[in-house]
Order: sequence, then structure tokens, then C-alpha cells
Amino acid sequence: MTPSEPPDSSPSGQPNASPPGQPDASPPGQPDTSPPGQPYPGQPGGQPYPGQPGGQPYPGQPGYGQPYSGHPYPGQPGGQPYPGQPGFGPMTDPAAPYGRHPVTGEPFSDKQKIVAGLLQIFLGGFGAGRWYLGDNGIALAQLFTCGGLGVWALIDGIMMLMGNVRDKQGRPLRE
Repeated sequence: MTPSEPPDSSPSGQPNASPPGQPDASPPGQPDTSPPGQPYPGQPGGQPYPGQPGGQPYPGQPGYGQPYSGHPYPGQPGGQPYPGQPGFGPMTDPAAPYGRHPVTGEPFSDKQKIVAGLLQIFLGGFGAGRWYLGDNGIALAQLFTCGGLGVWALIDGIMMLMGNVRDKQGRPLRE
């Protein structure tokens, strides 16, 4: 080694890829041609790291390095569709075409609470929200009292928007 040459480089000026006294992994300027998973010459232990090709997977990695089972995921071509996915046959629950309440499991109404609530707030003097829901008796009472002078109609509209009013069949209003 000459004084002008840095101690961590080879005679060609390239950095050393292996410890002193060991041959370089590949000639300078040439790509590495060692097979995947094989250690470089001079690598301590001479074994590939776990999880590398040719090595064993780390513990706690289920399925890593295991062959593909050939079963597609649901919703992919050739797999089973997710329930309610459009274009894949009949709906899963014909008794609840608009879905079910996530907590109680009751089927949702075909009426929307935003429509009922806004009709009741803006046209509550005529009982429009209650006519929409099919509650003809309450709608007539609101019509004859001008929506309880507006107070009854406003409170009823807010309750509809909050989801505290049900349709004629007793089902909760849908979103």
C-alpha cells in the first residue's frame, strides 16, 4: 500500500467488498454473479440470513415461504363474491332490501329520514313528513292544527332527522 492510497480500497481504487486477505466478491466493474441466497465469499458464518432466499423464514410469519394454495380471495375473478356485491346474483336478504340496522338487526324502511325530516321542517304545517311516512292520522292532525302552530312540526322534523321516528310498519328510517 502506498501513502497516497486510502487504506480501505483495493489496488484498482475500488472499495473492498470483502475483509483483507479474502478475494473480492466479484472483479471490479463486474456485477455480482453469485447465486441468490448464497453468501458472499468471506461473509461471517457463511450462511444466508433468515428470511432470505435459501434461508429459513423468521418464526411467527405464517404462510411466509409457503406455496400458494391456489384459492383466490373473495371478490376476485373465480372466487366467491362478497355478500351484496352488485352483479353477483340475488341479494342476500330479501326480507331487508335496504339493509339492516347494525345494532338491532331490524330491516330498514324504504323511506329516508333526510327526506321525511326536511319535508316536515319546511312543510310541516301541512303534515308533509307524516304523509310521506304513511302516518295519515298524525298528518291530518298536523294539517288541522297547522303543525301545532309550527312547534309540533319543527320538533317532529328534528326527531325524524335524528332517526327517532319509524315508518308505518314500525321499521327505522334509512339514511
